[in-house]
Amino acid sequence: MSELMWLIRKTLKDTFRKKSSWFGYFGLPIAGILITMFLYGYNNTGIIRVGILNQDGNQAITQNVIRFMEGLNQVKVTILDEQTLHADIASGKLDSGIIFEQGFASSVRDGDPEHLSIISVKGTQVTAYIKAMLQNYIGNIAAIGKESHGDDAMFVRLYEAYSQQDFMLKAETIQDTSNMKMMTYQSIGFLIAFMMFSAVNMSEIILKEKENRTFLRLLSSPMSARTYVLSNVVANLIMMLLQIVVALVVMKNVLHIDSGVTYSELIPALLLFGLATICLSLLIVAFAKSTTGVDAMQNLIITPSCLLAGCFFPMEIMPDTVRKISSFLPQHWLLDMINKLQEGQTLGSLYVNMAILLAFAVVFALIAIFRFGRNNDVRQFV
Repeated sequence: MSELMWLIRKTLKDTFRKKSSWFGYFGLPIAGILITMFLYGYNNTGIIRVGILNQDGNQAITQNVIRFMEGLNQVKVTILDEQTLHADIASGKLDSGIIFEQGFASSVRDGDPEHLSIISVKGTQVTAYIKAMLQNYIGNIAAIGKESHGDDAMFVRLYEAYSQQDFMLKAETIQDTSNMKMMTYQSIGFLIAFMMFSAVNMSEIILKEKENRTFLRLLSSPMSARTYVLSNVVANLIMMLLQIVVALVVMKNVLHIDSGVTYSELIPALLLFGLATICLSLLIVAFAKSTTGVDAMQNLIITPSCLLAGCFFPMEIMPDTVRKISSFLPQHWLLDMINKLQEGQTLGSLYVNMAILLAFAVVFALIAIFRFGRNNDVRQFV
């Protein structure tokens, strides 16, 4: 046991001796989270900026419609001239523009609303809400105009009664968490990729110490090869736990990205994936003949698999073929677990995902053990 503890301390000490290692293991995951914030961090307040151009003068109906727009929640109204309106829409300062052309009030009074234009460069995503609210309000006034049959006194009486309605509508705004969910998803995706690279770098120490003959000197002592490999695995797990905790704490407490999942559920899920990653790293080391080969193999395996599993891009934009392929990758099952945890499922109910991740770890470990046992090259770990 003392030999195991000594090897673990030695591995961790050698790993973090260089300042660049601290950045590689802890700085890069945080950088990945910052990149995700840049991509998804635009916090849409839901305020629609609307410019109004009134070419219908001081008509009472037109002025009331403008006041109605000003009273809407999540809508900021600005009265502008024609040149400024088009310039602000083109520059993005306004989301939409409403033009009340001359004759608008008269057309509404006649029961056939015309001379109203809504312009926007952002499409129906912005104009749909404005159109719906205007059609409802103007439609009611137009209905009064139809019932008046051209009788001005009747129209004024009905319109005043409509304007003085005493019922109230109370609205509550529900926070949209979809953007935060996507930010969490991609942050975890970047963390997964860096965890995999970190695990390979830690396992690569086995080959480095074989190349500089440190491994042979260690085995000349009473220390066994099994203890040596076990110490590397434990040190890898400790490093991965630190990496996970630091990334999650920075994400939640510093950058205020709320994943919607508690640490008690998120950390075990990531650690289980970390175990599979460590077994994969041992598999890569077992098949590589040198540290250069390890670097080539990890780039060939980790980066494409992370792309296919949706670590860097949402799976929703992937073709069906790619989604089916991702089912054979451990990253997919971890990301699927994170999604289900965010939906409110408990960690205990996701036994299928956990069993699949554990199966990946067992398969990778068995292949690595078989490869180590069949390897007779003295430059390799036996």
